[in-house]
Amino acid sequence: MINQIVLKALNEQFEKEFYSSNLYLSMAAYFSANSLNGFANWMRIQAKEEMDHAMLIFDYILQRGGEVIVPKINEPEHKWDSILEVITATYKHEQFVTESIHNLYSLATEHKDFATCNFLQWFIKEQVEEEENTSELEARVKLCDNNKSYIFLIDTELKSRVYTPVSINQI
Repeated sequence: MINQIVLKALNEQFEKEFYSSNLYLSMAAYFSANSLNGFANWMRIQAKEEMDHAMLIFDYILQRGGEVIVPKINEPEHKWDSILEVITATYKHEQFVTESIHNLYSLATEHKDFATCNFLQWFIKEQVEEEENTSELEARVKLCDNNKSYIFLIDTELKSRVYTPVSINQI
């Protein structure tokens, strides 16, 4: 049986992952509305990945005999003034998620819930990748300095990103 304090924190992380998915869908809608379909594709895939993360936590809680609390999700931001503002918000959000995962890992360690610590190792590794990707994208957009030709090149490149699902059996 899972520690109840850790279970509560896992359910909170479950909610954060759903929120992240909705936030990235909102960003995808912003990019689509601005005819930046590559950026929109990148954000749609981010949204799917966050939903995967939520479902990994969902499955893990059930696997450990815990109760999943399906949360009400707050409405995400939906207005931005620039591409850079959206990408910077994405990077900051990934840093927030990383901190949340680290806090969850610390809590699981404190309560000697080593199974949850093991489960969270995948998320820790994933967040390194997420921060790297969003940081790199932010740097590239900054380099464009609003040059439409360069933005077009990045947008074209981002169209090629492909979604790869993950399951609890892979972690």
